[in-house]
Amino acid sequence: MPGKHAGRTVIVTGAAGGIGTHLSRAYAEAGASVALSDAPGSNGEALAAQLADEGRSARFIPADLTDAAAAASIVERTLAWTGRVDVLVHNAGIGVWKSPLELSLEEWDRVMNINLRGAFLCGREAAKAMKRTGGGAIVNIASTRALQSEPNSEAYAASKGGILALTHALAVSLGPDGIAVNAISPGWIENGDYDALRPADHEQHPAGRVGKPSDVVKACFYLTDPEGGFVTGANLVVDGGMTRKMIYEQ
Repeated sequence: MPGKHAGRTVIVTGAAGGIGTHLSRAYAEAGASVALSDAPGSNGEALAAQLADEGRSARFIPADLTDAAAAASIVERTLAWTGRVDVLVHNAGIGVWKSPLELSLEEWDRVMNINLRGAFLCGREAAKAMKRTGGGAIVNIASTRALQSEPNSEAYAASKGGILALTHALAVSLGPDGIAVNAISPGWIENGDYDALRPADHEQHPAGRVGKPSDVVKACFYLTDPEGGFVTGANLVVDGGMTRKMIYEQ
């Protein structure tokens, strides 16, 4: 969609890897000025430089979301750059996979601070900026693990479930300010070698294939369409139908 977001400013957190990289590139190619935020030392700076070399408008803003002040800094530096914030995609997230009997409080808090507290603080600070310019769109990247679980995923699942509740609460609170707030829950999105996947990997999905980052990008573009805004408080599940499939062991 070349030019679809021309003149808009988009913040992408967790921009340095996986889905975040694809989101950052897609918005930049669609004409937006993209503030790529990720931890210091990540490859976000290199990606922003590459996009700039291609003639795109992109800037890297290092931030560690374990620091409660980081969200305000991301938005302040974005405003200093372009003067506005139109879209926030909160994609930053980590997981710790270990037995709940062994999960430390420090590990639990780190996951919650980056995934859930980060979503709230980034959303709050972005909304302040959006309100001044007539509205905008916030998309929180959740997970199908907010809806179903595998063993040893308690911190991650709880943080993503919290993101879903936070999303519909913010949608109600921020609606009068013209700000739409939605979530996307990806399922299996392959960021590695797609050609190395087995036929069985694809066949277990009702859609007939494993997901790609572009599937999440398309969902994000739908929820942040500059002519949209009526869809708010929703959770768009992008999982090839897997959460709707009953699975019984034979």
